Amino acid sequence: MGARWIKISVLYFAIALAFGLFMHYTVQLQWKATHAHIGVLGWLSTGFIGLIYSFYKEAAETALAKAQFWFYNIGLPFLLVGMMMVYLDVPHWLFEFCVSGGGIAVAFSAVLFVVNIFKHVKCSTN
Repeated sequence: MGARWIKISVLYFAIALAFGLFMHYTVQLQWKATHAHIGVLGWLSTGFIGLIYSFYKEAAETALAKAQFWFYNIGLPFLLVGMMMVYLDVPHWLFEFCVSGGGIAVAFSAVLFVVNIFKHVKCSTN
């Protein structure tokens, strides 16, 4: 499970770089919040979750980890696309569906991650 998270994070890293270059060369800096979310939630958080699950393999193989993976990786693209809709001419309900639905899915995934870590990561005693 850890390797899967890390591979997805690398995709978000490439997307964040490309999006940043797009913003720079088109001087469309209004997208800065979306760019930051791609970098922080897509690249950094996803990669860090992957590292944690690579180290704590028992936690990575739980039903909580699998549910967390799907909520996060379905919710995050919806959230990011919804954030881009702020500056596009789209119906308000569509924007709200994407931002709220994606954001709730990512937040729920974070709760599952916290529960999973506290439940399945044991402290070693030396």
